[in-house]
Amino acid sequence: MRFDGKVGLVTGAASGIGRATAIGFAQRGGSVIVADYSGTRARAVAQEITASGGRAEAIKADVTAAADLQAAVDLACSRFGRLDFLHNNAYSYPKGIAGSALGETADETWQHHLNVGITAVMRGTRAALAVMVKQRSGAIVNTASISGVLADYHNAPYNAVKAAVINFTRVVALEYARDGIRCNCVCPGVTETPPIRVMLGRPNARQAAEEAIPMRRLGRPEEIANVVLFLASDLASFVTGAAVVADGGQTLHTRNFF
Repeated sequence: MRFDGKVGLVTGAASGIGRATAIGFAQRGGSVIVADYSGTRARAVAQEITASGGRAEAIKADVTAAADLQAAVDLACSRFGRLDFLHNNAYSYPKGIAGSALGETADETWQHHLNVGITAVMRGTRAALAVMVKQRSGAIVNTASISGVLADYHNAPYNAVKAAVINFTRVVALEYARDGIRCNCVCPGVTETPPIRVMLGRPNARQAAEEAIPMRRLGRPEEIANVVLFLASDLASFVTGAAVVADGGQTLHTRNFF
């Protein structure tokens, strides 16, 4: 699996799955734009890549700002001459907001999830398509979730937007297949990323999460990134509109024990 001569853009690339995707893409010969809300951490990842002989540029980007997403796409084209791969990966929960039942969910919380979870994906995709259609080629991979396939307690906004990402992926795949553009998404289970570590800090939370997974462990960011990179690669040249679950088997059972 190689990306020689190809150019990628990864959002939320300063940590977790995005960081692993950006590094993995560069290690396999690609040039990558490392985009993140934290410009400092984005630069650190880009420097890590270049120090290892790869090609990378960092950009501070708030994915809820259309201009920032456009700037990231423009940087890929100005610095490396094209755009072959987009990973819509960035996500954030509202600061200080815990999960709640739908009846207790504030409009501001709902709107935040919509902005960062699906509107940002649409805008990033739209900006990338303007380049990829002219090239007659490109691969887009969106980070969805098993929470977009099945429901969680006290997480309605996240569940809703991740389900939207899955069907949005199918629409893009359908509309742009004849332009040589593929669009897929990955649906991770519980993965060792910074936000998940915070959630697992509650008493017994990690044990409960691991017991729900048949493999009895959490996923690693690199394991999810490997799925993303496969979908972005020529090895997946006949794969489009897919929602690939990578969850250690978590969604295989009903959780009924009798």
